[in-house]
Amino acid sequence: MEKINKLPELLAPAGSPEALRAAIRSGADAVYMGASGFNARIGATNFTPESLKNEIARAHEAGVRIYLTLNTLVYDREIGEMLRTAEAAYLAGADALIVADLGVASILRRTFPDLPLHASTQMSGHNLDSARELARLGFERMVIARETSREDLELICRESPIEVEAFVHGALCVCHSGQCLFSSIVGGRSGNRGLCTQPCRLPYTNQQGGKSYPLSLKDLSLAEHLPELIGMGVSSLKVEGRMKPPEYVAGVISIWRRLLDEGRGANAEEMRRLAEIFSRQGFTDGYYVNNIGKNMLGIRTEGDKARSASQKKSTEYKNKKAPIPEYTERNCRASDYEQKKPRERRGKPIVNSAVFYSASQYTAKAAKFFDIAYLPLEEFPKARGARGVMLPPVIPDSEMSRVRRQLADAKRLGATDILVGNLGHISLAREFEFAFHGDFRLNITNSETAAALEEMGFEDFVLSPELTLPRLRDISGRSSVIVYGRLPLMITEKCVGKEIGGCKVCESGRAKLTDRMGVKFPVLRIPEHRSLIVNSLPTYILDRPRDLCDGFITRRHYIFTIESPREVDSILTASASASPIPGGKCRRLPQNQPAKKGK
Repeated sequence: MEKINKLPELLAPAGSPEALRAAIRSGADAVYMGASGFNARIGATNFTPESLKNEIARAHEAGVRIYLTLNTLVYDREIGEMLRTAEAAYLAGADALIVADLGVASILRRTFPDLPLHASTQMSGHNLDSARELARLGFERMVIARETSREDLELICRESPIEVEAFVHGALCVCHSGQCLFSSIVGGRSGNRGLCTQPCRLPYTNQQGGKSYPLSLKDLSLAEHLPELIGMGVSSLKVEGRMKPPEYVAGVISIWRRLLDEGRGANAEEMRRLAEIFSRQGFTDGYYVNNIGKNMLGIRTEGDKARSASQKKSTEYKNKKAPIPEYTERNCRASDYEQKKPRERRGKPIVNSAVFYSASQYTAKAAKFFDIAYLPLEEFPKARGARGVMLPPVIPDSEMSRVRRQLADAKRLGATDILVGNLGHISLAREFEFAFHGDFRLNITNSETAAALEEMGFEDFVLSPELTLPRLRDISGRSSVIVYGRLPLMITEKCVGKEIGGCKVCESGRAKLTDRMGVKFPVLRIPEHRSLIVNSLPTYILDRPRDLCDGFITRRHYIFTIESPREVDSILTASASASPIPGGKCRRLPQNQPAKKGK
């Protein structure tokens, strides 16, 4: 695809009408903002359906595009309400919708075929194949993962069939976006639903007993690298901050506007001013320059707060109202959409599947118990009789050649099935002619997503562990439910094990993250030197036959992470007899919706 190196769009955040006006006044080309629901910043003021028309009109009058965020996971019984929100944005003249839920995207393509869709970073797009798959699904833009290196970003921008939007300034999640369950599983408030409690900003006890912040990253800023970003052909430069005040938006956007217009990177004085507006002990460009280490860590100090307060007082900000033109409503009604009813699962045979993070866990008993077992690519050659492989959760383009070699080896050794957890990995499954199955990382929370995956060729899929028992029942199709396992809570690009225990502890696989309550979360090292943080307790529901019956749970999925071979066999013995697991302590399947913010 031929690219013309024009100036990229400067995309500003707006969590309130005042912030929107600040963005317009400060030179933003486009603004992304949320309605009152279904966006990943529910805590922001946001915009009511009634106010959208006036605010979008004001932006258009100033030549500024508006993208509405519908970037949370949606449940079946919310689809009608989601469509009404989308309809309000459509009638108000929104220029695009930012979407994280594959099922929502499918509905929107049918209902509003002329409304552009952008794939949120919550969809975990991190390689060129992600962009190609999203293009096939009707997306016009992909928001690339914040962990993407300079080399990988350059390749994606050069070859992508759709526009590439990149975060260039603001807060960083330590977990790959769309892959964090920490707040949801431990705190009862889902980051995928806009209610993150930010466990990454909390202190933890390291292996030596000291307190540290091993998950808290400095804010991102690529302002010094702007000429490179322009040269690559990045379509949109995204500034994070929908929870920030108008003064933040005005200050940051005005500096980025000047840099873009002058085609240069920020100088030391401009970086200092950006840090004064808001930072966490300065900024990091670690992911971009592939320098991922301790220097990326940072917290919001009292000094940072004092400098921001001083900057806020000195920032001149005036709320200027723009004239509001008339807009013609487009003919569309959300009520035209009829929700599909689920297909029955009663009476279907039991199917047991499992993931084993170590080949030693794949015991003779496990081989007989499971209909299919998946192992990591590096462990598969050691597991006799297994036929399933599990792709890594993250495969940047720079690691594709290694993964292809491992897949070729697995194919020669008899692998026939593959567990896929990212849209950008489907092409690998097709290339090697595996039967492919969907992992929970695909964030399946509604029947529309399930139907879309079936149409794409998935044999079956594991539902999101965030679903309550009633919501599991709403989803028909070839869906599996996690009935045992320590749920993966975070996948991090940087090594957490090294931060809390040093290299030897990381390599030994004995690293544990200890929170303020003394709860310990095991940290696994996975390729390529990423960290996987898993829950302190395993989920287990097989000693509750009524839950299994009420949820029509006939496809049952197990996850084995740190269990010894003996523990694996004990768990299988317990599950076969519907008995409690050894030790007894476990997390149960939630029966009701977790409490909302403030409740």
